Amino acid sequence: MKQLKIIIVAGARPNFIKVAPLLRMVDRLNAVPDRNVRLDSYLLHTGQHYDASMSSIFFRELGMRKPDFNLEVGSGSHAFQTAKVLMRFEVICERENPDWVVVVGDVNSTMACTLVCSKLGIPIAHVEAGLRSFDRSMPEEINRVVTDSLADLLLTPSQDADENLRREGTPESRIKFVGNIMIDTLIHNLDKARSQETHKRLGLKDRTYAYVTLHRPSNVDNKEALSAIITELKQLSRQIPVVFPLHPRTRNRMSEFAITLQNQENLILIDPVGYHDSLCLTEHARFVLTDSGGLQEESTYFQVPCLTLRPNTERPVTLLLGSNKLTSTETLREDIEYALSDVPLKGTTPPLWDGNTAERILRELIEASTSLPAA
Repeated sequence: MKQLKIIIVAGARPNFIKVAPLLRMVDRLNAVPDRNVRLDSYLLHTGQHYDASMSSIFFRELGMRKPDFNLEVGSGSHAFQTAKVLMRFEVICERENPDWVVVVGDVNSTMACTLVCSKLGIPIAHVEAGLRSFDRSMPEEINRVVTDSLADLLLTPSQDADENLRREGTPESRIKFVGNIMIDTLIHNLDKARSQETHKRLGLKDRTYAYVTLHRPSNVDNKEALSAIITELKQLSRQIPVVFPLHPRTRNRMSEFAITLQNQENLILIDPVGYHDSLCLTEHARFVLTDSGGLQEESTYFQVPCLTLRPNTERPVTLLLGSNKLTSTETLREDIEYALSDVPLKGTTPPLWDGNTAERILRELIEASTSLPAA
């Protein structure tokens, strides 16, 4: 029996959602009798997100085992985090000598681990490859471009991602359209999410409230932008209830800028919520207002209107097929009124958002292993 040693990397909160189905599927495939390949998987947590409320709770909710390795890089600048991952991950790779390293998403850990593997000659697979915002001012865009240029296997969530890679000159043999891994986790956790009845615990009825999440520096680190957004939220709360979990970054900036939301009727401020609560709030919302990448996809799956407070998105399929619309501080009032209208954004589920992406990824990994040059 052939054995493949795989290190699966998670660095930040969105990564945990993406690696959980891979770990489950490894166990399922290994349990099939008479298989000629066994996958030995190891979970590596870089520690890029180290706060318990933003990290550990996701391990518990998603039923993930404890990491086999934790680099504990902590917070810091982009250069600081990247450098610490490079140094500490290199030690792991040289000692463990994996057949594959699997990275997901677009955080600093994704790029740093890819650089290490590229220098050491270790094959690397990138889950969510090919996504592009075409905005090089976003650190995530730099991470995507660098990772995709070096990875051996590019596992894409949507067909527009395939086209992006082709335009960049990527060989067709490296591009594999496998679908959206986040939807695997969503479907697997849907019963648990629905059982939370989070909206009912907040005293809200189905489709009667807006669900808001904000954390990107472009929205919360600028006093003028954040003030404009909060003004719109206050006005919105006079029309329908607004559920607003305050990200630590957002809360800190509001305090720094002396922006208050206290004593606003129908504006429900809560602490950051876990994955199941967030799914429940998304599914039952009238619409979602966010700057998160994941919520664009989750709202599209639920066909709930979503306003994304960003000038661009690396997930254009949510605009073309899904229920997503880009907005800005200048157009937010108009877009909110449209989302509240009787004919809000509707969408369809994009291809291969079916809950089977993890299985397709691992099968592509196994198949690619047979074509790699001998070490």
